[in-house]
Parts: sequence; structure tokens; C-alpha cells
Amino acid sequence: MASGTDTNLDPAGTGAGPPAPDGRHPWRTFRRWRHRRPFGAGLAIALGGGEILLTQQASISVILTAGADSLVGYVLPVIMIVSGVLIVLNPRQRLFYSIVAVLASLATWVTSNLGGFFIGMLLGLVGSSLAFGWLPDQPRRRRRRATV
Repeated sequence: MASGTDTNLDPAGTGAGPPAPDGRHPWRTFRRWRHRRPFGAGLAIALGGGEILLTQQASISVILTAGADSLVGYVLPVIMIVSGVLIVLNPRQRLFYSIVAVLASLATWVTSNLGGFFIGMLLGLVGSSLAFGWLPDQPRRRRRRATV
């Protein structure tokens, strides 16, 4: 049986492993950082942009548009990825970045194989909506237990 002073064991039993040298668990620190920003929204926008970039690399028989639009077809998904990353890293400017991301997502409908065959465009639209509606100043809601 280990004593209570052993620093290699996790006293909470979460299985997070030994604490970092400063005494904190890295996963808990990341989780706390993630919950203070619109992480899921930025991730959805960035994944949507990545999916649209992947469909741009499809074979020529799958690609629906070509020509002058093809350069814009690469620029708009990159704008979506950058907007998604910036929403996570700079949540105070999330309204501006979400508007840029929703406009880029809608523009990929015309320029990038119907918005990455709908999937990338929908991820960008949903992520932009989540980022626009995210409220940082509100306390977390706790689930109420049903009393019967």
C-alpha cells in the first residue's frame, strides 16, 4: 500500500498518470483551457475546411468545377481553417472570425465541389453558428436531478 505522500500515484484515481513537474496534470490543464473557449466550434470549422481541401484533390472525373474558380477553391478552405484556429486561440474576436468563416463556407458551394460535397460546407456553417452563439460570461449550467 502506498503512502499519501507518493507523488507518482493519482489520488483522485482518474488514471491521468503522474503530475507534471509544476504539480498539475497536463490533461486537466488542457481540459480547463478548452472549456474556456469555443473549442468545438473552431474544430468544426477547421475540419470543414480540411475536408473541402481534400475534395479539391479528388480525381478529375469527380471534380465539378475547374478553371478560374479553382484558385478560389483552394483559398476559401484555407480561410476556413485559419478562422477555425483563430476562433480557438482568440475567442474575444469570435464574432468577426465566425462571420468570415460562414461567408467562406457559403462561397465554397460555388467554388469547391458543392462545398466539399455538402459535408465541409455544413461543418463550417454549424461551427460558425456555434462560435457566434458562444457566451463566455455565463456560468456553466448544471444538470438538475429529477426528483421523484
